[in-house]
Amino acid sequence: MGETSLKQTVDKRRTFAIISHPDAGKTTITEQMLLFGGAIRQAGTVKAKKSGKFATSDWMEIEKQRGISVTSSVMQFDYEGKRVNILDTPGHQDFSEDTYRTLMAVDAAVMVIDSTKGIEAQTKKLFKVCRMRGIPIFTFMNKLDRDGRTPLELVEELENVLGIDAYAMNWPMGSGRTLLGIYDLHNNRIEVAHPDRDNHGERLIAVDDAGEIAGDHPFKEESVYSEALEEVELLKIAGNTFSEEAVRAGELTPVFFGSALTNFGVQTFLEAFLKLAPSPTSVADKSGREVTPTEDQFSGFVFKIQANMDPNHRDRIAFLRIVSGEFERGMDVQLPRLNKKIRLNNSTNFMAEDRQTVETAVAGDIIGLYDTGTYQIGDTIHTGKETIEFEDLPQFTPELFMKIQPKNVMKQKSFHKGLQQLVQEGAIQVYRLHHSNDYIVGAVGQLQFEVLKTRMQQEYNSDIDMTPIGNRIARWIAPEQLDPKMSSSRNTLVYDRFDQPLFLFENEFAERWFSDKYPEVELTSLL
Repeated sequence: MGETSLKQTVDKRRTFAIISHPDAGKTTITEQMLLFGGAIRQAGTVKAKKSGKFATSDWMEIEKQRGISVTSSVMQFDYEGKRVNILDTPGHQDFSEDTYRTLMAVDAAVMVIDSTKGIEAQTKKLFKVCRMRGIPIFTFMNKLDRDGRTPLELVEELENVLGIDAYAMNWPMGSGRTLLGIYDLHNNRIEVAHPDRDNHGERLIAVDDAGEIAGDHPFKEESVYSEALEEVELLKIAGNTFSEEAVRAGELTPVFFGSALTNFGVQTFLEAFLKLAPSPTSVADKSGREVTPTEDQFSGFVFKIQANMDPNHRDRIAFLRIVSGEFERGMDVQLPRLNKKIRLNNSTNFMAEDRQTVETAVAGDIIGLYDTGTYQIGDTIHTGKETIEFEDLPQFTPELFMKIQPKNVMKQKSFHKGLQQLVQEGAIQVYRLHHSNDYIVGAVGQLQFEVLKTRMQQEYNSDIDMTPIGNRIARWIAPEQLDPKMSSSRNTLVYDRFDQPLFLFENEFAERWFSDKYPEVELTSLL
């Protein structure tokens, strides 16, 4: 592919993550976008368990059982000349690490907010990561089909709590039972919530130069219509000025209102988003060089590893964000961490759990590489003589710990295989006790242990026993400074999967006591 052709192809890419607090509706809005892109024929919801219409992006059995997303999913479709890569992320805080790493692989984020609740705890945490990266943030105020908080209150909270300027792209006319539609400021029209009931099947109504519906219309008799017009005028006078530059810099968030469940306002949002969101941008490597999307040298980084996406084949997939150049199936690449050449014969793109072999892809695309244990999260691969290594992805230090062992000692092989593969995904950490071959698993949240237990049983046929040992403070120590006699009942000596030593301290007092006793020893929170 020539330079001009490559640039044109890359410019069509839109790669973004959807973030939210649990139950705000991000998986539902994902499905509605897939519906518009023709990627699925019927949108199901995670709540429709009786009919079996589970969310397309929630492919794990435990996700279907609990109605939550516990792992990031990748979905791809085409819409209005753009190639869209959506990464649907876990909303639950116990899986923040997966979400944080996913946010390293996108060019924009869609923040879904429950309009009945406003800004919630997990939304704040994920927003901070987006701001830290400086990526554009688009806000979708969801669940307009329910009686919720006033739009003025929601936008004010968005600005005050998150500290970002907001620009309303549309404005609700009522909510819940009084919902008539949304006033589309960006396109100077009204989108009707119930077109078959209120507008003879027509979804859109044009407004005149004064910003009102011309002639007679039943909406004009409704108080929510006149109230919305007054608020729209207030926004035009006192609201923030729209600036594409501020949006691209992550300083201004366009705000859209709608209902993902009833598919109201989603198409308007999608079309505006694809026009305003950036195409792939350059990424700095460890040397500080800006690797640009359209340069000849192919490069990318692994931000996620997932085992058993296809239970029939017990496969492992490494998710790769392409940073520069063009991928071609069968190409040879370098893996700098191992100083090893690899041929990429088996590659795939995604529709949640459905996959097909991908022959070519360009910067901005997310592809899956079949993995036999070669890759680690954070690995860079590239072509050419120049070595490229991108910055390490964020890691979380576990806070909760449990002892783990197989219920059936005759199934040690499946136990060890499952534990090894799941820890390589980055969802949990595994440690080996110094004085025995017993294992301790560490996690950021309790739900990760439940997922571990379920997946070990369902995917590896290994029932496990877990014994809580409570909260611990994990601190690594340099091997040359270690004396096993330093270990005590208050600071357990263990080794991580790379055989690096660390202590699990009972509490902060135990850590301070250790530091006072061994002042020459340096303890670190991450290796």
